[in-house]
Amino acid sequence: MVEQQLRARGVRDTAVLQAFNTVPRELFVPRPHRVYAYDDTPLPIPAGQTISQPYVVAHMLALLALRHSNRVLEVGTGSGYAAAVLSRIVAEVHTVERHQVLVDYARKRLMQLGYENVFVHHGDGTRGWPDAAPYNAIIVAAGGPGVPESLKEQLAVNGRLVIPVGPNPRQQRLILVKRTGETTYRQRELSPVAFVPLIGVEGWENA
Repeated sequence: MVEQQLRARGVRDTAVLQAFNTVPRELFVPRPHRVYAYDDTPLPIPAGQTISQPYVVAHMLALLALRHSNRVLEVGTGSGYAAAVLSRIVAEVHTVERHQVLVDYARKRLMQLGYENVFVHHGDGTRGWPDAAPYNAIIVAAGGPGVPESLKEQLAVNGRLVIPVGPNPRQQRLILVKRTGETTYRQRELSPVAFVPLIGVEGWENA
């Protein structure tokens, strides 16, 4: 997976590639789908959600230019796979999930596998997790109508945020935001993607 789907498609961040090499994706996928765990495709998980395509996750993480000392926020825990990958790169990961069944699902796996620097929270991810802010990086694993102001406010100066944004819940492009000062941000539009809708007060409320 790492050589053919990530490195061969342009992911060059050594820390990201090494993290993908160490996290067993099959253990974050429901048993009936484990045979497909290393295919470059999203896979179904409980609550009608998906575990994202490996290449897209790796691409998004590489865009964040992560460092070992960083504190990172993930919006959309899902099965916990991306948080586990992040935990091998950075010092501390906070991840927010709105579905309690997935909070329980992810916590159980992360605890069993020893990912002790990941903290799973139940809540509205569009509002981030202010208790642990500011974050050096924020990654959003669902597509919203815009970049939530709460997430921008929780980003540290010089921090980066990557999020799918689009005109409807099923059509998005990746947006990379860098906080350049206390009240200033720089934003860049990147490749088209397809994520589940970002549901919440600052996302799609009824998608």
